[in-house]
Amino acid sequence: MTIQGKRGRPSRRVRLEEIAARCGVSVSTASRALSGVGGVKDELRAAIIETAKSMNYAIPASVAGRKVILAASSVAMVDSARSQFTYHVLDGLNERARLLGVELVTRPVAAPEDEIALLRESERDDRVAGCLFLTLDDADVLTLTAGFSKPIVLVNGDDPSMRHSSVTPCNRSAAMLAAQHLIGLGHRRILFLMRRGRRTIERRYEGWRDALTAGGIAGFDDLVVEVEDWLPELASKAVTARIAARGLDFTAVLTAGDSLAFGAIAGIQEAGYSVPADVSVVGMDDLPQAVFCNPPLTAMHIPMREIGSAALSLLLDDLAHSTLPPRRVELACRLVVRQSTAPALAGAERHHPSL
Repeated sequence: MTIQGKRGRPSRRVRLEEIAARCGVSVSTASRALSGVGGVKDELRAAIIETAKSMNYAIPASVAGRKVILAASSVAMVDSARSQFTYHVLDGLNERARLLGVELVTRPVAAPEDEIALLRESERDDRVAGCLFLTLDDADVLTLTAGFSKPIVLVNGDDPSMRHSSVTPCNRSAAMLAAQHLIGLGHRRILFLMRRGRRTIERRYEGWRDALTAGGIAGFDDLVVEVEDWLPELASKAVTARIAARGLDFTAVLTAGDSLAFGAIAGIQEAGYSVPADVSVVGMDDLPQAVFCNPPLTAMHIPMREIGSAALSLLLDDLAHSTLPPRRVELACRLVVRQSTAPALAGAERHHPSL
């Protein structure tokens, strides 16, 4: 909002920082008060609003009582073997929505037609503040949301054209750190087990590749093993088939998700080898069951609940400040070391026929 000059001409735009300074509060407190979200006492909220009005600041409409539509893959919503990641993201979203007084309406999506119907519903309903798209097919989302008038945030996905804001874990650097942990233990033949199809997973593949390249390790193109789904049993079959065909030509496995790590451990053990004595295994997610795996799984901890919370905050920022450009937010991940990793045995690479 602009302040009027002495002759009625607009002079300069009032900034939120000025409101906060005049009231003696932080910028985040002023923002919460003016947006109508929780965490600010009624008397302080009233004082901040009155100050903003006196300075002709544009006060955003309250988000309390508004609806946010969450579109999520119907497969991920009902299949516990694949959807543990989704479950924890939803938990963070729901908690944040309760704190803000926002109604979160979940819509399962099975096909592009469902997404079209959802967007039309959202356009017609004035109470809908915007939409969150959780782990949906990248290409479909970006095509169908073109021209949508309300804020959209991609959750656990990204838009390479930066038309929409997005929140993801730092997939590339997280995978790089996981691979570097194995390299630091002396491993050079590190298998990467993945399911292709989503950009977020491709970033994890790139992180694994970055670490091997930076470590001076060459000839790793034959170390990528792909599966058709995130089911542990498919990962187990892929690993046992690899060992049967080529022998134990690797000393470690990094997987693109914990469910594949659980299967990889089972496959290695089925083939007659031990984890971590013969092969170290690292997952990415750090799901609660990682602690109860045999052996307990070393994994990159992905801040799943925080991804959900950050996504809703990002959407509401877009609602309150329509001039903000789309942003890509990546949350840091950390390595949790358990018993599934150990130093590479001297001469372990002897299994590889080319060495």
